[in-house]
Amino acid sequence: MLNLKCGVVQFEHRPGDRAANLATIERFARAAHEEGVRILAFPEMCITGYWHARRLDAAGWRALAERVPQGPSTEVLVRLARELDMVIGAGLVESDSDGRLFNTYVVALPDGGVHSHRKLHAFESPHISSGDRYTVFDTPMGVRIGILICYDNNLVENVRATALLGADILIAPHQTGGTDSRSPHGMKPIDPALWHDRHVNPEPLRAEFQGDKGRGWLMRWLPARAHDNGMFLLFANGVGFDDGEIRTGNAMILDPYGRIVAESDALDEDLVTAELDLSLLPLATGRRWIRGRRPELYSILVERRGDELAPLEARFSTDPT
Repeated sequence: MLNLKCGVVQFEHRPGDRAANLATIERFARAAHEEGVRILAFPEMCITGYWHARRLDAAGWRALAERVPQGPSTEVLVRLARELDMVIGAGLVESDSDGRLFNTYVVALPDGGVHSHRKLHAFESPHISSGDRYTVFDTPMGVRIGILICYDNNLVENVRATALLGADILIAPHQTGGTDSRSPHGMKPIDPALWHDRHVNPEPLRAEFQGDKGRGWLMRWLPARAHDNGMFLLFANGVGFDDGEIRTGNAMILDPYGRIVAESDALDEDLVTAELDLSLLPLATGRRWIRGRRPELYSILVERRGDELAPLEARFSTDPT
């Protein structure tokens, strides 16, 4: 197979409303199936809702959580994957057998198999634990998929490790854009009034979505993750109001040279699809660079400096350094 059609979705989830969010997922999955999509990615925690959860106590988080793969949301994804002969991924809150909670991304395969990734740098709440492993797996389509959730993708080591484990396609689910970054030149909030007025006055919001609060910020680093590691990248993101912040969508698909194959400039929910030319993989620049590494020089990469931030500090610290 030299071409593989993939899709990414942006949508405004309903906080805490699994049924409504799963209905949206099913609607988009069926639309993607009509377009011949074989791999479909939805955003981070889009089944449970995202930013409202930071305000919840432990009981509130547990009420959102479910087991994986035994839980009802995973069952819905598996049913759709089987019926539509498609790989489908979406995010939720997971509870493990010890009662620990995780920001988890579930991928259902057409054969009924399930893979899941626990966010490595979970900063949403002290009640959430961080994952401790990378996630890369084979698919019936003959490609290997890796998963990194939102902030996981910001740290270059995580993407390189995923590439070294053989990922051809990186699923990168996010809830980003319009955040109150501590960097003076990073993302900044978007006025919620622009979102609410988008149908009568769309251009101010479009400028924000396409500028440094949205796409402009992504373009500083996202293409480099694909290019430097020689993999396709499926970026799925929330869009719209998310408990005081405005997610910017910008769903996109990038090739192993960091080029945007397809993207959304919609100010609302959207499905983006593209044919991936798998013949680009073997000679991609990033793959040649990986083969040119000198691992004997890299011990410094695993040495602690002493100033490492915990996940919550990394998101909320006011230290400008």
